[in-house]
Amino acid sequence: MSARQDEREIPQHIAVIMDGNGRWAKKQGAMRIFGHRRGVQAVRDITEGCAELGVAHLTLYAFSTENWSRPKKEVDGLMSLLIKTINSELPTLMKNKVRLTAIGDLQGLSLGVHKKLLGAIDTTRENKGLNLILALNYSGKWDLTQAFKAICGEAIKGTLKLEAIDEGLVADYLSTKGIPDPELLIRTSGEMRISNFLLWQSAYSEFFFTDVLWPDFRKKHLDLAIDSFNGRERRFGKTSEQLDFQ
Repeated sequence: MSARQDEREIPQHIAVIMDGNGRWAKKQGAMRIFGHRRGVQAVRDITEGCAELGVAHLTLYAFSTENWSRPKKEVDGLMSLLIKTINSELPTLMKNKVRLTAIGDLQGLSLGVHKKLLGAIDTTRENKGLNLILALNYSGKWDLTQAFKAICGEAIKGTLKLEAIDEGLVADYLSTKGIPDPELLIRTSGEMRISNFLLWQSAYSEFFFTDVLWPDFRKKHLDLAIDSFNGRERRFGKTSEQLDFQ
């Protein structure tokens, strides 16, 4: 039995690696794209669940830089599904005051996907509810690399002094600037790795791994993840005794 919501700490930023669509489809004897389509329902359910709980930011790992190496037919299907989903879900996002944002190398997306994505981001810009962040053409190594390039560029121009470079400055050059680091990172499908996702930002995230395949992931599974999060002692390098005296 889950703890009552008012007795729990609700993470303000939850990040999710949505894994297992292909395996789910294989179990059904269907093509992988069928699993991706069914995964949209899980996105809808978890977005709604996070909004109901008062989560401020939900980041979904939708497409990594490494995913371009998948078969072209699957990649094309994913891009087509993304456009279709944005079109179909936009009215619901507006109704529920969900703000859509995105992180990643968005310029690397096709013109049609990029245009549709930016249009939805602009349409929902003034919404004050949940910030739904899609990580598209994203990887943690890409994020750090582009940040370091920008920082080096400023240093070479003389507009940034070496001694000014610290953790806070690096964070300001990441694609997640202005967004708090995720307290809870969830990965579905039983895999126990973070697959190049939010490498800097997840330094102190609590991880929750579940065998549930993404198309089957629902609010009850989100609830279990949050209960698990509440059972952790988050010390950030301190001892338990130090926390007791705070």
